Amino acid sequence: MISTIGVIGAGTMGNGIAQAFAQSGFDVWLHDASPAAIDRARMSIEKSLGKFVEKGKIAAADRDAALGRLQMRPSLDDLAGVDYVVEAILEDADLKRTIFAKLDALTRQDVILTSNTSSISITTLGAATRRPDRVLGMHFMNPVPLMTLVELVRGQATSDGSMRIAIELCQRLGKTPVEAADYPGFIANRILMPMLNEAMFAVMEGVGTPEAIDTVMKLGMNHPMGPLTLADFIGLDVCLAIMQVLHRGLGDPKYRPCPLLTRMVAAGHLGRKSGQGFYRY
Repeated sequence: MISTIGVIGAGTMGNGIAQAFAQSGFDVWLHDASPAAIDRARMSIEKSLGKFVEKGKIAAADRDAALGRLQMRPSLDDLAGVDYVVEAILEDADLKRTIFAKLDALTRQDVILTSNTSSISITTLGAATRRPDRVLGMHFMNPVPLMTLVELVRGQATSDGSMRIAIELCQRLGKTPVEAADYPGFIANRILMPMLNEAMFAVMEGVGTPEAIDTVMKLGMNHPMGPLTLADFIGLDVCLAIMQVLHRGLGDPKYRPCPLLTRMVAAGHLGRKSGQGFYRY
């Protein structure tokens, strides 16, 4: 029975995933190599749960219980006893492969290893282990505590049993799982990122200001958030990494990252996380 979840990476996605599991009754061991990241994650989760209490979505006792199920683990070796793993580190294929190889040696052989990657090949990650049948993608949407979709990605060797367990876990979280094949970008980012990229080309070419482009998409297409505001929210470095995966993996010029995006990331203008992107924060 799965009762203890290991989450690797205490950034925005990692702490959201940890919160979702802790709220749903799982013991969660959250690991990050950076003590500062772990401290920020604890504060972020406490703040998020506090907002749920203020809005009457959960009781104060449920908040306290969720926090009691959350443990911060500074060493990867501390995750040896978990029953299921969700990796949520940077979108770097080599780094993820290294982590998966370590997890393969560290955890029990029956433990399923999943990645929150939004674009990197699950088959490639599975090949770094001796259990590719127990490796799959578990792509949560941001902000995790609020968004119900989880994109489940089946690698070339992922077993039906592993997918079934992941589906059941999503349902226990109150999420809706949707299966996607192991193609660059999967479903969500195969469709979303080219739209954001095209909005950036429109800015670069002077077709419209960021405000104008976002307003057109919000009022004309009924999107809750304009594409450039959304790109800033995701992180422009993340957008660039995903577009690079799409361009390399699919080979079509239409997936070429916008040069403006590349320049902005090189300048450290990453969106909300840096205080400046297409807008200032």
